[in-house]
Amino acid sequence: MSHTVGIRQAQKQKTRQAFLDAALVLLEEQSLSSLGLREVTRAVGVAPTAFYRHFRSTADLGVALVDEALGSLHPMVRTTVSTAGDSEERITRAIELIAGHVDAHPAHVRFIARERHGGVQPVREAIRAQLERFAEEVKAELAKDPQAEGWSEDDLLMLAHLYVDQMLITASLFLESLESPESCEDERERVSRLAARQLRLISVGRRHWLD
Repeated sequence: MSHTVGIRQAQKQKTRQAFLDAALVLLEEQSLSSLGLREVTRAVGVAPTAFYRHFRSTADLGVALVDEALGSLHPMVRTTVSTAGDSEERITRAIELIAGHVDAHPAHVRFIARERHGGVQPVREAIRAQLERFAEEVKAELAKDPQAEGWSEDDLLMLAHLYVDQMLITASLFLESLESPESCEDERERVSRLAARQLRLISVGRRHWLD
């Protein structure tokens, strides 16, 4: 009996993942607010009623996509602001990690960039909640740095939000470089240089904030 239950559970998870994968492909060309339930079920090859065994609505599907796109990124985000190495090493490491993630998961990055300010409230709220978690985790990493001595909790959180926002901006720019009609390598180099300058500006402000 337990073997049968295990098979059913695995099949259910497989079908659920098929819905997520199909939706992500469909969302490359449209926003979640315009995505139809029948579009998704047709892409998966199941009856529309099967959708409700896995999700309450397309908004619920969108929230699951947020978890898939951002949930696994927490270790990477903490690594980008790790206190290991000097300032330039940290900046180089952060940019390489972001570029690598965009290369590996362009559809997820596109989805978050589009839906962060999109028309589906539960999805906007899910993205905001994940970004708040990122900021709290970045704040905890920043607090380990000797430069953080004397900083208030509010100021550390403000700095953490600056880093998180910068990561999102850089990821979006790398995504655009993949789709640019210009030389992809030239665009990536331009994005890397811009991101490095912006992160250096944050670092300069960070060093002199308590002055």
